[in-house]
Amino acid sequence: MIICTFLFKKLYKISINQTRVTRFILLGFSGITEQQQASLFPIFLCTYIITVVGNLCIIITYKLSPSLHTPMYFFLANLSLLEILYVTSTVPKMLSCLLLNYNVITFSGCAIQMYFFVLFSGTECYILAAMAYDRYNAICHPLMYTLIMSEMVCIQLLVASYFIGTVNALIHTIFTFSLPFCGPNEIDHFFCDVPPVLVLACQQTLPGDSVTYVIAVIVVFGSFILTVISYIEIISKILKLRSASGKRKAFATCSSHLICVTLLYGSAIFMYFRPTSTYKVVQNSVVSLMYTVISPLLNPFIYSLRNKEVKSSVKNIYLRLAQF
Repeated sequence: MIICTFLFKKLYKISINQTRVTRFILLGFSGITEQQQASLFPIFLCTYIITVVGNLCIIITYKLSPSLHTPMYFFLANLSLLEILYVTSTVPKMLSCLLLNYNVITFSGCAIQMYFFVLFSGTECYILAAMAYDRYNAICHPLMYTLIMSEMVCIQLLVASYFIGTVNALIHTIFTFSLPFCGPNEIDHFFCDVPPVLVLACQQTLPGDSVTYVIAVIVVFGSFILTVISYIEIISKILKLRSASGKRKAFATCSSHLICVTLLYGSAIFMYFRPTSTYKVVQNSVVSLMYTVISPLLNPFIYSLRNKEVKSSVKNIYLRLAQF
């Protein structure tokens, strides 16, 4: 945290010397009337509350249920925590824009929002990859599973995910806000994402595109490849099973994770694996809502409604509470 604070202070001083922009205006909802914005506010507020409560319930269920203290649910609980932080980095500002019509964000505030958004989204990619690796070991190496996926290994995978996310966020943020911004200062988005901010830079952003693509390949595509490799091995193993019930059970343990992976990577690849010159406001805002609002909302329901162990644990906790 101290390192991040130091870097942001230094970055802010550099930027002030080479840019005339001290604040940005978010235009994500400028295309609709104030009445329509007012009607969207309760919808997104309820979505945010349900997302936070739903993911918090997953975390509490994990903590209170010894039967869920396994690598799979360890990563699920941390994924839920990440989802709460993820939506909190963007949605509260979006709600203030809708309710108060205050769509101004300071230069440093924009940099901080971008940093945390990229941090949490990048970390989520690798936690999902770690979950795929966990499923791979559970299905392909069941006899060695407890030895391979020890508590220390799980912690190391979690720390590595946050480390990669942190480095990714620092590179994105420092590079983007080291560019000179002379105006205009209007961001065609509802939060400070990398592509809409890059297009506002005074100088040619071709190097910015190149850096964005390289990092996207390393972080997004890299974690995606790890996930795909894990599932190729998993599917190959499942298809070799003779029992139909065994195949169904094996697929059932992976289905929830596969749905979440599809939601995240589908929208991320659409957003970042193309030049910023092809950026379209309405199209990208819709896709951004998918991975910033809808996906975190759906995750707890996907994992709880499709998982017998989670539903059983929730029921047991409810019965215990009802006895008091």
